[in-house]
Amino acid sequence: MSTTNAMKEKIKSLKIEYDKLKIGKESLLSIIDENEIPENVYNSNAIENSTLTLKETEKILLDMEVSRVVSLREVYEAKNLARVISYVKNKSKETEINKDIILFLHQMLIGGINDSIAGRLRKAGEYVRVGTHIAPPPEKVESMLDALLLEYINNLDLYFIDKISKFHLEFETIHPFNDGNGRIGRTIVCFQLQRLGFPMIIIRDKDKQNYYNSFHKFREKQNIKFMEKVITLSLLESLHKRITYLKGDNIITLSMYSKKINHSINSLLNSARRQTIPAFREKGIWKISENFKLEK
Repeated sequence: MSTTNAMKEKIKSLKIEYDKLKIGKESLLSIIDENEIPENVYNSNAIENSTLTLKETEKILLDMEVSRVVSLREVYEAKNLARVISYVKNKSKETEINKDIILFLHQMLIGGINDSIAGRLRKAGEYVRVGTHIAPPPEKVESMLDALLLEYINNLDLYFIDKISKFHLEFETIHPFNDGNGRIGRTIVCFQLQRLGFPMIIIRDKDKQNYYNSFHKFREKQNIKFMEKVITLSLLESLHKRITYLKGDNIITLSMYSKKINHSINSLLNSARRQTIPAFREKGIWKISENFKLEK
């Protein structure tokens, strides 16, 4: 099942508005992107069971001390992933995703953590599993990754979200590396979106169950619609956030907005999660433009 025409039109409309508003405001977008890096790092690492909180992640990226003893590995994981995300923002403007870039991203991510596996694919004898899924044997990894990249580049018919969703599902199913596959895979999604002129997205730890479920559905029935939904909702939220800032609107929490218009907060939260209102999260808190007129 592919993205509906109605959703395609909604994304197209938001992209047009985003492209129009961002002219002359590139510095504001850069500030938003930079401010979002700790949140992106925290969520991607949390999905992989990192114990760091968002506040601890922010302090680590600012070279500040945290209030408890954390492992050196988690410090490296935070700092390395932040470097990867920053690199991707600029590199995506230059070229399409390819194997050399993926290997370099992995080197940046795992370097200093486990140099023996950093920047290289799994080799003979290196088998991995994710939950109950046993990844393909290492001897098949490179050819499968090459085929996946070739298909992504040459498939000009599939809608971009469907195409990116399918790539992500297959990349994680191949699981080409000994470690870091999830974080690299989610960074590639951001690379692919930014390559097309969209902002980066955050796949959040709070949405982990839906995210994991999308892999189960894909491996069970080759169904990509669940991942399409995860990426679509994340992209809508990212666009809504940037458009709101680019308009210069006064931004308030959704709970404040609820009181202002005397409307149920639970109803607003449900709408926010479905992205039927232009709400977005910052540090886990739902926010919205004070000027938004809710249709009742």
